[in-house]
This record gives sequence, C-alpha cells and structure tokens, in this order.
Amino acid sequence: MVNGKIKDFSYLKPSLRKRKIIKIDERKCNGCGLCIPNCLEGALQIIDGKARLISDLFCDGLGACIGHCPEGAITIEEREAVPYDEKRTMIENIIPAGENTIKAHLEHLREHNQKEYLKQALDVLKKKGIKNPIDDKKMEKKVPCGCPGTALKDLRNKKSTKEATENESELRQWPVQLTLVPPNAPYFQNADLLVAADCVPFANPNFHSKLLKGKALVIACPKLDDLEAHKEKLKSIIEMNNLNTIIVAIMEVPCCGALYGAVEEALDETGKRITLKKVVVGIDGSFRD
Repeated sequence: MVNGKIKDFSYLKPSLRKRKIIKIDERKCNGCGLCIPNCLEGALQIIDGKARLISDLFCDGLGACIGHCPEGAITIEEREAVPYDEKRTMIENIIPAGENTIKAHLEHLREHNQKEYLKQALDVLKKKGIKNPIDDKKMEKKVPCGCPGTALKDLRNKKSTKEATENESELRQWPVQLTLVPPNAPYFQNADLLVAADCVPFANPNFHSKLLKGKALVIACPKLDDLEAHKEKLKSIIEMNNLNTIIVAIMEVPCCGALYGAVEEALDETGKRITLKKVVVGIDGSFRD
C-alpha cells in the first residue's frame, strides 16, 4: 500500500498466453508409433515402449498426430502458460520419464542448436546428480534433425517461376524462424544478414524487392519470443560465419526496438566488427528515416 492506495504489482508477474500442446495418456499408449511420422516438428518419439513428447518447445499444437492414434492416447490441451521454461520442463516432464527420454530431449535441443536451453538442461541434471547421457564431444556443430519444419533448403540457385503479372519471391533459404535456423547453415556464410521483425513483411509491400533481395533472412518477434535465446542464436550465427553486413528491420512500435537491441548486444559480445544497419517500417507500411 502506497499513500493509502493498494499498489498494483501485477506487472511483475510473468505474462500468460494460451497455448495448445499435446497430452499423452501413457496408460492408453501401446507404443505402436503411428503418431510419429505425423509430427512435423519431430517432437514425438517412441521411448521405452511409449510415445513421448521429447520437446514441447517444438510442439506446434496442430494435433496432426491425434488422428493416427488407434488407442485415443493423444489429446490437445489448451492452457494459459508462462513462456517456455527449460528448467521446469526438465524437472516436471523429462526427468520423470527416464534416462532415454532425457537423452532424446538433449539430443533434440542439440540438433536444433538450442545452446542456451541445452546448457540449462545440463545444469538441472548436474544439480540433481544425474549423469549427462549424451557424449559431450558431439556437442559441436551438428546437422539439424529431420523435422520437416526445419529441413534445410538452399534456394539461392532456384529458377524463376515469375509470371508476367507477378512479383517474384526473393527468399533464398528455409527455415527462416530464428528459433529454427541452424547457425552453421551454408547460406549464412559471406552473406548480408537480414534480421526482420515478424510484422515487417506484412506491413511493407516491397519487402522482397527492397529489403530481402540478395540476403539471408531470420525473423523473430521481440515481444512474444524468448529474446535472450534469440540473442544467443544470433551470437552463434555471427561467430560461425563471415557476415558482410547485418540489417535489422523493425516496426515503429516501441516493443520492436528490443530486437535491434538484441542484435546489437549479440554483435558486441562476439567482438566482431560488422556493419550494422537499422530499417524502421511504419504501421502504414512506409519506410521511416
């Protein structure tokens, strides 16, 4: 209470948002594996005879796996949740499922180059006196796993499919989400890197021709995403590749400035001298000076 009024500290609470995620009833699951090929993000595996969600970080909640479960063991759960917490996931979900699930979870994080989450997971194991089940020597560069959503595609030499009345896409790679891109992807080497806020391509009608053309791309949302994890991923991209320039395209809204700050910090922490530029797009889609 301040000056006779109740002080509102609600702003200190973690922000909640609704999220859909699958839930597996192990009593019903018979380990048939019919759900596995239908998980586009590779978040499901059969471990110890049961379907396990090895990484709810990558579960898209679309439920493509549900219709292929003959036992009805998989359902969609929608709940309000704080942003993804690796330590809590390890303690509440991964460790109780056993060593093989722990191993699968750690390998999935490693294959997606989620270095910060992997470090947090290993810290939890250390504090609980649980041995790391994966080989530390394999923690170096790793080819991304086979999840279709993150399957590497180099489109730099694609043939034009443009019709006379159409604009042509300037996208030269896949994936583009910063969470999913592997830092050692070949299209980052000797590239001009465009880091774009999620809303920029929707707001600016000339995104492809004026901003994206000839560049490697990563997109992120500074308001809804894990910005600290993004900074670590950006550091890895900068460290592993000889980038020519980094262009950060953001919206003119206040929260968007945090993305430029994360890129600036990442570059500073690497100690590399790379030209960093900022492009601001207005709500009306026009470029701001």
